Amino acid sequence: MVLSWLNTKEVDEFADAVVAELLELFPPAGVDLSTRKSAERAMKKVDRLMLRVSEFARNRRLNLYKKARFGNRVKWALKEAQYPVHFVEVMTHGLVTQVALGSRKARAS
Repeated sequence: MVLSWLNTKEVDEFADAVVAELLELFPPAGVDLSTRKSAERAMKKVDRLMLRVSEFARNRRLNLYKKARFGNRVKWALKEAQYPVHFVEVMTHGLVTQVALGSRKARAS
């Protein structure tokens, strides 16, 4: 029971897939994401990705550790890809919010 609580293999793989899709949608050198406003505009382009993230969380029982692991993994991968700080903050916040809301919907069902 405790080991499954700490097993993040599936979450790590999904976080890596999300980052890969973001790299494809927004190549770090090809898009101006230097301001908070431009980063928020970019968030509108990722609606489909947000739905996938929400569905992932809804279909799995993600505990607090796994949610935090997902957010941390995405955040550091985006930083390592040298995205602007504003984009990293806005995107990570949006994705973690979708994970939290998706998990909440799963419990309500």
